[in-house]
Amino acid sequence: MQTSEIKTIEYLRKLSTIYFTTLKPDNDKTKVNTAQIKFTNYYELGCTITEMLKLCILAQDYNSNKISETNKNKPIDVSAILEMVLEIFPLNEFEFLSDLSEMLAEDSNNVCE
Repeated sequence: MQTSEIKTIEYLRKLSTIYFTTLKPDNDKTKVNTAQIKFTNYYELGCTITEMLKLCILAQDYNSNKISETNKNKPIDVSAILEMVLEIFPLNEFEFLSDLSEMLAEDSNNVCE
């Protein structure tokens, strides 16, 4: 390999240790990764789950029960919002990051052996 390629690979390896922190590989060699959400305690976790459920209920009930006086004719279209989120979700970019992460992990394992 040329010196510039080696520097590029080393730079990518350094970047991967800095930025690829959301998924942690399991130690059992199954190629399964774990993503964690950190909470202070079970109560905070419970409150977060409760608030997420309340948001879903409010979004569903808004059209029938929670229409404000100024927006009687324009209820929230939850389906349209969720469809838009799906359209703008960068799944291709996540696939690229997965491939790059796997490539760098394999390269790292080969260097260590």
